[in-house]
Amino acid sequence: MRHYIGLIHKEADSDFGVSFPDFPGVVTAGTSLDDARGMAEEALAFHVEGLVEDGEAIPEPSSLEEVMADKDNLTGVAILVALKTDATKVVRVNVTIPEDVLHQIDQYAERHGYSRSGFLTAAAKKAMRTEAA
Repeated sequence: MRHYIGLIHKEADSDFGVSFPDFPGVVTAGTSLDDARGMAEEALAFHVEGLVEDGEAIPEPSSLEEVMADKDNLTGVAILVALKTDATKVVRVNVTIPEDVLHQIDQYAERHGYSRSGFLTAAAKKAMRTEAA
């Protein structure tokens, strides 16, 4: 199992944000530190699944020294995020969604570093976790 460095960012009146220096643009957040860590694992897994689907290379994890050598990363607290390689098989599905909602989904996903599929999967898992709680 690979581990990547995630950087936790927290400002007053904000959630705990997590970014990944090895995957620019991939970000997530959680209302608590534990929630942010869980969301970080999911965001990383979804992004890597998308890279695999698209036939793109998965970068080797950077060392803590490499990550912290970048002055832009010094405002975050480093955590290790496990990339779970035992993910289930990805299945293509056909769904019907109103065009305006699909446009909103795509805009949100792009702003937050998700693919459309990654965002819809994350949103569904979050809804199911919320209902189970």
